[in-house]
Amino acid sequence: MRFCRFQRDGKTGFGIIDDADTVTVIKGSPFENYAVTGESHVLGELKLLAPIVPPTFYAAGVNYREHVTFAAQVRGEEPVFPAKPDVGYRAVNALAAHEDPIVIPHDASEKVQYEGELVAVIGRRCRNVPEDEALDYVFGYTIGNDVSERTWQKSDRTLWRAKNTDTFKPMGPWIVTDLDPDDLHVTITLNDRAVGEYDVSTAIFGVARYISAMSRYMTLVPGDVLWMGTDGATENMKDGDVVAVEISQIGTLRNPVVREQDPAGS
Repeated sequence: MRFCRFQRDGKTGFGIIDDADTVTVIKGSPFENYAVTGESHVLGELKLLAPIVPPTFYAAGVNYREHVTFAAQVRGEEPVFPAKPDVGYRAVNALAAHEDPIVIPHDASEKVQYEGELVAVIGRRCRNVPEDEALDYVFGYTIGNDVSERTWQKSDRTLWRAKNTDTFKPMGPWIVTDLDPDDLHVTITLNDRAVGEYDVSTAIFGVARYISAMSRYMTLVPGDVLWMGTDGATENMKDGDVVAVEISQIGTLRNPVVREQDPAGS
């Protein structure tokens, strides 16, 4: 099933999208005992929002070998691959929806880059879960673009603005249930030119391993999201570009890129 979150006439709601792209509005949250209503709309007539505003926003970070190697080469270092699943955090203020602009601050460098990722959405309260049961706690999957300002990422003590600037976390367009993450393939395009492609199954640590490791120390709750990292090299984005992340069996997350005007006019 495909679940979306949308805005219409100033109101926000959840809906189920059928194969004909008709959205049937539901009452309540997809993570609870929702009720299907008699109200429906054409998908193209709705403003899609980020499919969930998560209680906690987790990110796997470096989780693919080619991306680890690329990042190390940029720094002039030998690649060091993670020995265990380590998780970081992102800020919900950075979320943006499908087709929303990625706004680059006027004082950012030219090194603002995409990272197309699979996003796992937690559906059940989760604590001390064995790896072979971990995927049972996933509600579904969506797509994320972990936009990163590399100069800030290198110079700041934390990732507070390099990863968490407003609009730097497009997510969507919807959540798809009943998928096996190891069956999924990611393709990233910049202005319709393929710039990245990988199989989710090549991750250093998969979704189940991450959820099991995390749940040993923290309780995951419905609506939490876990971004699973990207693979390969990444390129700079500039004003006027359009970046798209496509994941098989889910869809395409597409966003234009806009550079903010310098208020000082310099």
